[in-house]
Amino acid sequence: MSGFKNERLKELFDGFRGKKIAVIGDLMIDRYIWGTISRISPEAPVPVLEVESESVRLGGAANVANNVKALGAEPILFGVVGADDYGTRLRKILGEMGLSSEGIITDAARPTTVKTRVIAHSQHVVRMDHEVLKDIGDKTVTQVLKLLHSMKNDLDGILLEDYNKGMLTKDLVKQVVDFARKNRKVVSVDPKRSNFFEYRHVTVFKPNRKEAEGALGILAGTDEQAVAAARQLLKRLDCQNVLLTRGEQGMTLVEKSGSSVHFPTKARKVADVSGAGDTVISTLTVALVSGATIGEAAAIANHAGGLVCAEVGIVPVDRERLFEVVLNDSHSIES
Repeated sequence: MSGFKNERLKELFDGFRGKKIAVIGDLMIDRYIWGTISRISPEAPVPVLEVESESVRLGGAANVANNVKALGAEPILFGVVGADDYGTRLRKILGEMGLSSEGIITDAARPTTVKTRVIAHSQHVVRMDHEVLKDIGDKTVTQVLKLLHSMKNDLDGILLEDYNKGMLTKDLVKQVVDFARKNRKVVSVDPKRSNFFEYRHVTVFKPNRKEAEGALGILAGTDEQAVAAARQLLKRLDCQNVLLTRGEQGMTLVEKSGSSVHFPTKARKVADVSGAGDTVISTLTVALVSGATIGEAAAIANHAGGLVCAEVGIVPVDRERLFEVVLNDSHSIES
């Protein structure tokens, strides 16, 4: 794809502001323990971490909403938390960031999902997950749909963020997609394996290479294989676009029209890939509802994913920095 003209890029980024996107998916808390390792434990052949600090951040669909807000759009977050300290902390963080928790439902029967990552010398050492993976109940599905319908005139798009933690049930997915189609809303999907083929008729379906290979039972390593895999997904899901993220090989976009394009990775320095997928789907969706073509949206999202890979831990994309790197890359293409 050719580069962006300054006027076009500015038009798109200006259009991000105020766009309302429903982010529906699995909410998480990302907890980080930072420290150093200088010795082995006398109790067992394992390293001893000397803890220096701890931090708590938004994760999962909450991190997607954080990225949407960082780009200037307005996320409306739908999800479930437990009746516990981490559920309270998640709501508090959202409030401090100016994000609404109106769509967040408390379910005392399940804990808030927490992923604890131990970082030593800027290296990811181990991760511990506290979670329950069962599907949410019918009552919760009804609550989500009722609130979604009440917002139909305000929403510009819907983003489904699936982490296989039980929020996006088959029934909820079907009803949300039906709602989006009826009301002509952009609907994008970041899928996981459990409901992989439930996301029919969406605007854009964004699996990573591993997920696509596992679901289809084929390889998607080369450009040709990636296009073939994406075309299979287009056919099976009857969706408008498939964007296949491929790590260090970049991304492959295939449209329903049959056209395809490969985007080489823009990650110049990879410190941590955690959250890169969240950033890509967030940026892609915000760009689409702001009038970008799918090719333009994918190109901007590719840059956004490259930027966050350079950071340790899960962090939102920086809007100004993103504009700068996309514009600079466009200038280098032109020259």
